[in-house]
Amino acid sequence: MLSLRTKLVLANMLSCLLGLLCGALVWFSLGDSALWLALIVMLAVCYFCSIWLTRRLSESLQALEIGLLNFKDNDFSVSLHPYGEPQLDNLVLLYNQASAKLRSERQFIYQRELMLDKVIQNSPNVMLLIDDSQRVIYANGAARHLFNHGVNVEGMLMPELAEMLPDSLKNALNSEQEGLFSMTDNEAGKAGDNATDGDIETWHISRGRFTQNNQQHHLILLKQLTKELNRQEVAVWKKVIRIISHELNNSVAPIVSMVNSGKLLTQHLDNSKLQLIFDTIENRTSHLSQFISHYAQFAKLPLPKKALVDWTRMTQQLTQQYAFKLLTPLPTLNIKLDAVQLEQVLINLLKNAHESGADIDSVSLAFEETTHPVSGLMIKVDDLGSGMSSEVLSQALLPFYSTKQSGTGIGLPLCREIIEAHGGRMSMQNRPEGGLSVKVWLPYQAS
Repeated sequence: MLSLRTKLVLANMLSCLLGLLCGALVWFSLGDSALWLALIVMLAVCYFCSIWLTRRLSESLQALEIGLLNFKDNDFSVSLHPYGEPQLDNLVLLYNQASAKLRSERQFIYQRELMLDKVIQNSPNVMLLIDDSQRVIYANGAARHLFNHGVNVEGMLMPELAEMLPDSLKNALNSEQEGLFSMTDNEAGKAGDNATDGDIETWHISRGRFTQNNQQHHLILLKQLTKELNRQEVAVWKKVIRIISHELNNSVAPIVSMVNSGKLLTQHLDNSKLQLIFDTIENRTSHLSQFISHYAQFAKLPLPKKALVDWTRMTQQLTQQYAFKLLTPLPTLNIKLDAVQLEQVLINLLKNAHESGADIDSVSLAFEETTHPVSGLMIKVDDLGSGMSSEVLSQALLPFYSTKQSGTGIGLPLCREIIEAHGGRMSMQNRPEGGLSVKVWLPYQAS
């Protein structure tokens, strides 16, 4: 098999030979006077023969050039066909393999970018990308809701955007520093679509810089830490409760056993004082066991078993335990919840409303279906009782904290644990007309 180089040399030699023969034929036919014509004929024949003999090489090189220009324009869809020349066909094969590899990698990168964009857009963390001129280049969904009520902010200048923000958030953005800052729910409500319950939220701001296309870009990340801090705090309380419950159970069980043994050993004695001592110890250990079981319920809360809720049946069962006024129609949204756990939450809230000193007729229950920014169900329990002081409000959801003389401090923390296990949130605030309003928001999760 001749190489491409050998074929080119032979083609040139053949072209020159044919040209020389044609030129000699003209010279011998027309004489010395036709020498210039013979030279022109020789060169023309040599040229056209070379063109014809190397046409396949020229076509393949042109195709490769067009393919490489397509590569330059990020078009990897073109494939070349073989030309029957082994060395050229090897080049065509390598080109087609490179094209297929680049197409596959571009598809992979495209799918990965789609997935990354979906993750970023649905992230609860606020993400802003701005250039050196302080213009917003990119903002995820959380950023749009926080800064501009869900409206697109890309293309806006950061100083203009900051003018619409609360002072605490504006100062954090303008400080060029990383760290923690606090913002109330009311301020967050002004900045975005969050609930306005007056609670203090803790946020963390971090910054980063990178260069792209020879331009400096600035990345701003905002993360709400309130839920994470609450989650860690509750986890610590649960661990403490489990340890205390274990130690107390280890002590209570032997005491109960010894009391029963003492009763059996002294039952033939007619001693009322001794019987009173045993009864007192038995009653106190029984009370202590119940006390431990209440805390164990909080520490070992099972995962919700979600199913469609029969709201009519649930409200009827609630009415049998605590009276209330239903201010709105029952929900029509097909939302899946753990009916047993949710009923326990509403029982606790209605019980607290009745014990707040409010008139029975002032205790109310209301439902509201929300669609923006996320579909869900808002449940409100209101009363016209004495309400709560700011100090009590700030600690009401902590385990062991109670203002009642016989309270365990578990009811409201248990309610919050159940609601957060459903992906929702719970908040409390004093009403302007007096009393307390407890709001429970539960997200709608499509099956």
